[in-house]
Amino acid sequence: MPNRSTTPPFSHVSGTAPIRALSLGAGVQSSALLIMSANGELPKLDYAAFADPGWERPETYAALDRLEDEVARPAGIPVVRLSAGDIRRDALDPTSRFATMPLFVKNLNGTRGMLRRQCTSSYKVKVLLAEARRRLGAEELPDGRVGRVKRGLSLEQWIGISTDEFARAKDSGVLYARNRFPLIELGLAREDCERYLAEHGFDAVSRSACVGCPYTSDQGWRTLRDEHPEQWNEAVAFDHAIRHGSARANAGGIALRGQAFLHPSLKPLDQAPIDPPAIRRVRGHLRLLPAHEEWTGSPDGCGPWACRSGSAALSPAAAETRQPRRAA
Repeated sequence: MPNRSTTPPFSHVSGTAPIRALSLGAGVQSSALLIMSANGELPKLDYAAFADPGWERPETYAALDRLEDEVARPAGIPVVRLSAGDIRRDALDPTSRFATMPLFVKNLNGTRGMLRRQCTSSYKVKVLLAEARRRLGAEELPDGRVGRVKRGLSLEQWIGISTDEFARAKDSGVLYARNRFPLIELGLAREDCERYLAEHGFDAVSRSACVGCPYTSDQGWRTLRDEHPEQWNEAVAFDHAIRHGSARANAGGIALRGQAFLHPSLKPLDQAPIDPPAIRRVRGHLRLLPAHEEWTGSPDGCGPWACRSGSAALSPAAAETRQPRRAA
């Protein structure tokens, strides 16, 4: 842990709240918050909610299982797994509504754009807020939705954002769920959380993200290909299947204007330049051949109210591409 002379004690994050919840992504920061609460270093959580888009990486599900078994359950903190569907299935099913992912698009004029990012809101934020309303006593509606919260009621929702990601801290946008950022209040950075996790036997926690997330770095794609071939094959097949947009849009005659890809090179994933350049000696000097621009993705992971921006991939002038109302 960081030096206590410069870091406020954990009891600094105090106060009272009728209900105290954690948005649990099973990544570094939210895992640290769960363990701190379970160990009594932070106030006791009433529940931790994992919003599952249905296509998280295998290591994320494994980390979630372990956190629930070894940390949350012994401390009496319920882990609630929420779902708005399966993002991969929804994209490929012509009968399902698909909230678009930030896919890279090769426009008709050859320029690169991106589809509007709706996945974080639809598969994470909305289900977390529905659970918050449920916990605050809102009525369960016949169609499965959760009704409104009585005026004046609210809960405290912890978000795992650390000091090095301060700019990502956002309000929930609703009055009944007040976002709070204990790591920022405590002055803790990601590296502090990593040390804390290692001290408590959780030293291999990865960032939460979907298998087919377009913001995956080249290194992340290589890891998926080399260590998780089953998920790599799923991503390759998905990349091929979404070339002209979602199955429902195509079935409805609303074709994508251009072609969609998971990789910013605008090449099929299994042909994308995800490997480092070859190195060879030319006249006594080491040279990289061919020239290669490593796609670094975003180091921030994917979480509600803190979706990665992908700004490293696109220039400020890169246009957002949306599915049109009519086929091109």
